[in-house]
Amino acid sequence: MELPRPQDVPLGHLRLHQYLALEPGPRLLVSAAVHGNETCGARALSRLVNALDRGPLVLCRGQLTLLPIANPLAYRRQQRQGERNLNRELQPRPQPLNYEDRIGNLLCALLASHDVLLDLHSFQGEGEPFVMLGPRDNDGPVEPFTRAEAESRLARALGAPRVVEGWMSCYARGLAQRGADPADIRLAIGTTEAMRRAGGYGVTLECGQHQDPAAADFAYDAVLRALALLGMIAARPFEPQPAPELLHMREVFDRLHPQDRFARPWRNFERVHAGECIGWRHDGQAVRAPGDGRLVFPDEKAAVGTEWFFWAGPSERKL
Repeated sequence: MELPRPQDVPLGHLRLHQYLALEPGPRLLVSAAVHGNETCGARALSRLVNALDRGPLVLCRGQLTLLPIANPLAYRRQQRQGERNLNRELQPRPQPLNYEDRIGNLLCALLASHDVLLDLHSFQGEGEPFVMLGPRDNDGPVEPFTRAEAESRLARALGAPRVVEGWMSCYARGLAQRGADPADIRLAIGTTEAMRRAGGYGVTLECGQHQDPAAADFAYDAVLRALALLGMIAARPFEPQPAPELLHMREVFDRLHPQDRFARPWRNFERVHAGECIGWRHDGQAVRAPGDGRLVFPDEKAAVGTEWFFWAGPSERKL
């Protein structure tokens, strides 16, 4: 399979590649290009289709569905979104209002028909691949879940040097800080959150920088690792990987004024120490790190009233 040029991608349908083994097993969905400028996963899945169609890769168990371009409009435009961010507020829409709403209806139905999701992404700045992991088993109001052990095994198997948990709980904490409606937690629902709500489990894998050729290679290797973990392909001699750094997103800091500013440019996952000055409010008040840890998703262009940066500390969780 050749990855199509952006201008050649049809907008009226999604193209799936599905493989059904003769032996029963898990139903795995691997998606890419949920954001149209994140194409390393699409390149990896194009390569995987060729390996499955022409050999030597053979699916020996279960059902594998590959979705190389989940958002055709954003992919055609080579930008993060078409009319809105597909990876936010992902839920069925009886009356869709835009292109991503219509795609989201298809994607939600697809998620509900699978057991496991691996969603491939990339990022703008420099940095190493990382996995976004869901919650521990719980029956709470934010994100109840019962498949944490299986999801943890998947996250650990992918070979990324860093795993991050706590997205939804930290988002809910931000809503409470703003006095927002708790129902607005729906705004944080992306592909993996929708998958968990449908009864399955899944992780987001950030494979590397957008244009780095190594990101596509990492994505391809990670998909093979997932397939081997699930027993869907024959066991393979993967290079051993050290245990990943495990972080827990614990605090969110909003930008409260247009003149709030960082003390210096920050990189994603840059290490900070307790009390270190991260930035200043418009009135000169320092914003300091609440503890030793790392900054996550620092955004110097954040809109007022939205997430400026997250602080993550070490997690005691075992994968």
